[in-house]
Amino acid sequence: MSVPPPAIRVLVCEDQALVRAGFVTILDAQPDMEVVGEAVDGLAAIHRTEELKPDVVVMDIRMPLLDGIEATRRLAGPDSPNPAKILIVTTFNVDEYVYEALRAGASGFILKDAPPPELVNAVRTVARGESLLAPSVTRTLIGRYAEHVRPATAPASPERDRLKTLTPREHEVLLLVSEGLSNAEIAAELVISAETVKTYVSRILTKLDLRDRVQAVVLAYRAGIAGGGDRA
Repeated sequence: MSVPPPAIRVLVCEDQALVRAGFVTILDAQPDMEVVGEAVDGLAAIHRTEELKPDVVVMDIRMPLLDGIEATRRLAGPDSPNPAKILIVTTFNVDEYVYEALRAGASGFILKDAPPPELVNAVRTVARGESLLAPSVTRTLIGRYAEHVRPATAPASPERDRLKTLTPREHEVLLLVSEGLSNAEIAAELVISAETVKTYVSRILTKLDLRDRVQAVVLAYRAGIAGGGDRA
């Protein structure tokens, strides 16, 4: 009999007691998840993450002492030796904060009032390293973020040069990833299997030395091939 995979270890960082309790109750009830700790402010989030080394950190943006963006930057930014996988919980009225969280290294986003199944799926998605880009809310945030990151001279950018290592098919897959499509949606678009798409995405991340799909999307926008860029 096969041994089940270990449970996804989750740290919940949220200063509002009722919201935090709701997240903990929902996630701890899943057979494949275990809430290993809680944090009520950004400093505690950093300390608890370093102490417990969870698989996924559910991070609120607005918290006392240190906000979720700075906590994310310290835990998942470019200077972090062991970047954490962080799922940001947000609302539509904090879009500007979300742009900063993207830069800081967040792996995904979900609305605070999302139904429990969406929260559970979001944690599983981030735990797999696939990042949360498929839901419409994230597509909207990515699209708005693009206006902030795409350089005016994209065709001559260093990011554009990095993409030369990709095959035409990988380039096409990257473009569809940057449009917020899931593996299943990309498979339907290209008439290939979802498993083949997963292989392409893995190759893209390896070739470009990227951690996850969020970083791939940001690179695509910086290179000027997404969000109204070319499909060449």
